[in-house]
Amino acid sequence: MTKRIVRVVTREVDGSVRTRDYENVETIQESHEQIGIDDCSTDLALRGWPIFRGLIGPMPDGKGVARYESPDVFEAVTKEWANAKATRRRRRTKEQILAAQREEAENAANA
Repeated sequence: MTKRIVRVVTREVDGSVRTRDYENVETIQESHEQIGIDDCSTDLALRGWPIFRGLIGPMPDGKGVARYESPDVFEAVTKEWANAKATRRRRRTKEQILAAQREEAENAANA
């Protein structure tokens, strides 16, 4: 396993999100039961990392960070991600493209 910070994201009793960072996986193994090893992560650096009962992960969370989430946090974050509206790009019409080219040509001629 490569050296990564291990981030565990859970929900507090009051509903707030709690994020804790650990230097290594061994610290998490003291409080969670390991039930397997990840062998199918799309991030090849995470293959071979432990899978813990009660946590979803590992998943990449930025450079050098492996993230585990409680099921309720995973569900909430997934719903937010799925409901996020994608920004739509407006395509220019042929007339707009030709007008922009004419304007650039005029600016270049006057310069």
